[in-house]
Order: sequence, then C-alpha cells, then structure tokens
Amino acid sequence: MNAIRYWRESLAAVLAVALVAVAFVVPYLGNELITPIINRTPQQVRDFADAAPLFGFREIHFGWGTPFAVLIAVAGVLWGPELARRLPWRRLLLVVWATSAAWAMSLAMVDGWRRGFVDRLTSNDEYLHEVPSITDIPATLSEFSSRILDFQPDSWTTHVSGHPPGALLTFVWLDRIGLGGGAWASGLSVLVGSSAAAAVLVAVRALGDESMARRAAPFVTLAPTAIWIAASADAFFMGVVAWGIALLAVSTTKYLWPASIGAGVLLGFGIHLNYGLVLMGLPAVAVLIAARTAKPMIGAVIGALIVTAIFSAYGFWWFDGYELVKERYYQGIATDRPFAYWGWANIAALFCAVGVAVPAAFPRIFTRSAPINLLVIGAIAAVAAADLSQLSKAEVERIWLPFAMWMLLAPAVLPERTHRFWIALQVTAALAINHLLFTNW
Repeated sequence: MNAIRYWRESLAAVLAVALVAVAFVVPYLGNELITPIINRTPQQVRDFADAAPLFGFREIHFGWGTPFAVLIAVAGVLWGPELARRLPWRRLLLVVWATSAAWAMSLAMVDGWRRGFVDRLTSNDEYLHEVPSITDIPATLSEFSSRILDFQPDSWTTHVSGHPPGALLTFVWLDRIGLGGGAWASGLSVLVGSSAAAAVLVAVRALGDESMARRAAPFVTLAPTAIWIAASADAFFMGVVAWGIALLAVSTTKYLWPASIGAGVLLGFGIHLNYGLVLMGLPAVAVLIAARTAKPMIGAVIGALIVTAIFSAYGFWWFDGYELVKERYYQGIATDRPFAYWGWANIAALFCAVGVAVPAAFPRIFTRSAPINLLVIGAIAAVAAADLSQLSKAEVERIWLPFAMWMLLAPAVLPERTHRFWIALQVTAALAINHLLFTNW
C-alpha cells in the first residue's frame, strides 16, 4: 500500500497502534510517574489484568490449532476478497458463517481443547457454576434481583449477578435438553457468535448495498474478535442482537411486521442477556435512518415489550436489576480499576479486538452517510456511551463484542486494491495476540 497516497488511512492506523502500544506500556512504568496520574500504582492495574489493556497474561504458546489458524489466515488473504465478490449470495453467507466459526475454533485450539474451549465457561465465576442449583425457573426469576448484591450467603456468582437472568436461563435451558457442560456451552457461543458475521452482511444488503456487504465479508469473517468468540458468553449475546438488527433492516424493505416483531423479540431478549445491550438501540436507529423509515419501530417495540412482559410476569423487572448491578459492580474490583487508565485503555483493547483496519477506515467513515457508514457510526456511539458510563472498566474486548461486530464493517470503505493488505494485518494481529498472550476469555 502506498502510504503517501493513502495518508489519512495510514495516519489513523499509526495513531491506533500508538494508542495500543502506550496502553501496554503504561502498567509497567515507574510508580512515581504513573501513580499521580491514575491514583493507582502500575502493579494495581496489572493485578486485575496482567496483560493490560487485555484481560489475560503473557504466555508464548502454540497448539494444534496453530497450523489450522495460519492456513485459514493465508487462504483468507489470498482468496477472501475474490470469493466474496463471486459467490452466490446465500452460499456466501454460509461460507462466511462456517469460516468465522472455523477461524474462532482454530484460535481456541492454540490454547488446547480443555483450556481453550471446554473449561472457558466452567469456572466458579461463570454461569455454569449456578446451573445445577436451578430447580425452579419461575422461583429463580422472582428472587433473581434479591441475590444480585454481594456479601450475602446466597448472592449470585460474578457473571450471573452482573447480567440479567436471560444469560443464566440460556445455559439452564441448554442443560435441560441434555446439552449440559462446558463443551456444549462453549459450542453454543461459537455457533451463535460466529453467525453474527452473516447477520451484519444481511443487514447491509437489506439496506440496499450488496456491493459493500461483499466488500466487508472478509473483514467480518477474519477479525481478531474471533479470539473472544471461542469461547465467551458475550459471543452468544452478540449473535442474538446481531440478528435482531439484521431483521430490523430486513423489515425496512419487506416482511415488515414479522421481521420487525422478530427484531424486537431478539433485541428485547438481548437486553435481558446483558444490561449494556440497551445501547444496541443506537445501531438500530442507524438502520432506520439509513432506510429513511420509522415504520419498523412499531413492530420492534411490540416484540421487545412481549419479552419484557414475560420476564416481568415472573418477577424480574429490568430497571431494578440494572440499579442493583451498578451497586454490585462497585462492590468488586471496579473500585480498584482506575478510570484514568481504563477510560482510554478500553479503546486500545477494542482496537486489539477489531484490528487496525477498522480505525484506518474511520477517516472515510465520517465523510459520507451511506448505510454501512451509518451502521459503523451507530456502533461507535454505543462504544462511547458504554465507556463513559464507567461500567466497563477492562475486559471490553469481550464485553463490547456486540458493538465491535458492526465496527468491522468499516474496512469495506477502504480502496479495494488495498483490501488484501489490511486483511493480512488483521489476521497477523489475531495470530500474534493469541500466541503471545493467554486470554481469559
């Protein structure tokens, strides 16, 4: 790529890399330099994220997934853009979904079958720890909010308390149909999470820009986000709300009522999976602006209210849970995590997840109001709101996956002749992070 010819993209990429580099360096600077700025010692930052700004620790390692990950990466660089242009639309969606899942699994297997996949969701802080104790779902919903706060005998584990009951119920239902345990839970996260890559393409095409959807296909398929798709529950959340936005986009052109109500059901369930997913309302608004219609809002609101009414009827009121979660959040390590560092280091972690091609495309994203640009801007707005809330200090490489997936559309606006270069940077970053660090998710 000619750096002079594409100076805006090059400058944006360099600034993003610089931000990431500074975020990695700051936790290792001297106390006398950093403590007056963040009111914490560098060691206190590392206590909760040894690989800050990423949640994990430094460990150079390889696994049997390494050659498969390299093979997929090389194939994506060489043939990805061409296949995205030529494959029939439905076949392209299937290839995108399958490749996204294979990419995520190959990266997970770098860490090993158990450590990288089966045991990811089985720790004492995770949802599966509570599943055996759930014998009465209606009773669980009615008492759910009363068990959110910490320092009481029956308080929920960290992840269950930090989310609405939809997240826990998902794994309870999975267990009830005979698919209990870590492997099935992680498999669900990968299956649904990797489908988000197809969902965002469906949304862009429904908004009238199939060409841009095809250009975006390699980027949404082969992003570093795959590291956290296998396996974290946030990948499952991402897939649910991604299809909610996709259905909303479809409803702007045809199947208005079925699609818009379906969108509302999925987005309504999404906010009962993760409180922060209420911010998916911003990409949803971007869809309606791009389509220049507000009609789907009626069906979407009806669908969301149906879900909310069901949870409320069984005793869980979303707003009560949200207020208690804010209190629970600061009962834990959030009090020790300085916003003076994480406020901007979160963005560095996000850039690690989406890859340098995304910020490189920002100068072009803000220069026109095409559908794909509006979707990316909606996701950026959601990230900004999440960051400023101070309820996402660290671990955003997985927490912000539902927003990151829409930001991955951004590189489609880069000149096509440079796409292989940017895809190469994307997959190289993913391989480097996964082999140099052991990520907790």
